[in-house]
Amino acid sequence: MTPLKLALALSLVWVGTAIAAPRGFALHDEPQPVINVRFVMEDGTRGDMESLRGKVLLVNVWATWCIPCREEMPTLDALQAELGSDAFEVVALSIDRAGAPVVRRFYDEIGVKHLKMYFDKTMLSATALRTVGLPTTILINAQGQELGRLVGPA
Repeated sequence: MTPLKLALALSLVWVGTAIAAPRGFALHDEPQPVINVRFVMEDGTRGDMESLRGKVLLVNVWATWCIPCREEMPTLDALQAELGSDAFEVVALSIDRAGAPVVRRFYDEIGVKHLKMYFDKTMLSATALRTVGLPTTILINAQGQELGRLVGPA
């Protein structure tokens, strides 16, 4: 799926219609609670999902060693460039144990310019978010509730 099609599909989901969700994206009948997972930013600042409440989030749990994750990162970067705002953010949450250095190197190698770096070396966020494989992409509304998810690459 091209970045533009993904952006269009997610923006349609964002405004409440499910007609153009990406293939394999499972929308819930009712919004689901999301545990307040913690993460670290590139500068060492600690944060959590609560700090991002108030905007729609597309959380992508990934790792640099995951081939499908690596392949879809340019699409996520393009989506952030296209739709990123005070109301919407792509949150690429790395679970690499090496933390910021390996993620920074990867971002630089493939030219990621629009995504902030979020990482969780403990991998506890992957468990808390009930990921069963990588990548897992979760759409979260501005109230902090899960609207749907896609397990595997978009």
